[in-house]
Amino acid sequence: MARLQHEHGEGLTLAQLVAAGLDNLPLPGSGLTLQRWRRLAAVAAHDLSLVKLFEGHTDALAILHELEGPAPPDRSRWGTWCAEPPDARLAFLSQGEGNSIRIRGTKAWCSGAASVTHAVVSGWNEAGEPCLAAVAMQQPGVQVTQSGWQAVGMAASQSVDVQFDDAHGMLVGSPGDYTRRPGFWHGGAGIAACWFGGALGIAEMARELSATSRDPHRLAHLGAIDVAMAGADALLREAAAAIDADPRANAETLALRTRLAIEGAGESVMRHAARAFGAGPLCRNARFALAMADLPVFMRQSHAERDLAALGQRVVQAGPCPWVL
Repeated sequence: MARLQHEHGEGLTLAQLVAAGLDNLPLPGSGLTLQRWRRLAAVAAHDLSLVKLFEGHTDALAILHELEGPAPPDRSRWGTWCAEPPDARLAFLSQGEGNSIRIRGTKAWCSGAASVTHAVVSGWNEAGEPCLAAVAMQQPGVQVTQSGWQAVGMAASQSVDVQFDDAHGMLVGSPGDYTRRPGFWHGGAGIAACWFGGALGIAEMARELSATSRDPHRLAHLGAIDVAMAGADALLREAAAAIDADPRANAETLALRTRLAIEGAGESVMRHAARAFGAGPLCRNARFALAMADLPVFMRQSHAERDLAALGQRVVQAGPCPWVL
């Protein structure tokens, strides 16, 4: 975070990060997954809306590499838009030759739609199979709307609806590859590194605000923040090492556990930070207030009890006790 602030100032954009080469991250499972997650966490600690765009961009680059998609143009900025609400699905219509398709429909939850140059989008082919496509934003048939986002938190992520009307795209991989590849869950765990970075930013501000305090209640809250952050840090390191040790393994259980644990740590950090300082920094410290508004919205990318139930089912099926020291 300090490096980002020192070298690039406070008002960072995705374009600046790309121009500086800071998006040149190690691929998930390449042996340097922790290094990748550290960069994501550093951007998140600086600005959660920015890391939402940065993570989507770097995830798209990883997907294109893993599925042998088209080479990204120099300094292009990518979104990864693969949410599948039932009322906003894209149709991929074959052009009759090669991987060229036409894209029709509305895509929801398109973070950074007004600022990216390209996107990896999910959709459905004429056989009803789930597919991915790469699409350039600057072309006829692509309209970025102003609808689909009302939240105060993460407002700068610009996660709006995009309409496609026979826009040209290129298929990436084969049907079903997006969720079938090992990198799907590697990327899911990488989101937890972003949540960790958001919590880290709040924790660091809480530590700074407590630097001269002798109030035992404030210090107790800071101690609780330390416990939450230390546990989250350890689990992310363990998850990164496990992914690098066996990058082809199914990492669903690992990713679910990591995401849910980091979500819990983030909630603990926010609760203790708010109780430690009261309304003062929430109302008079713009950076603290923004982080406290952004992180709950970002962490709702978790599926909450649905993910807990999925993890519980996998624990039941795991066989021997999974909790061995």
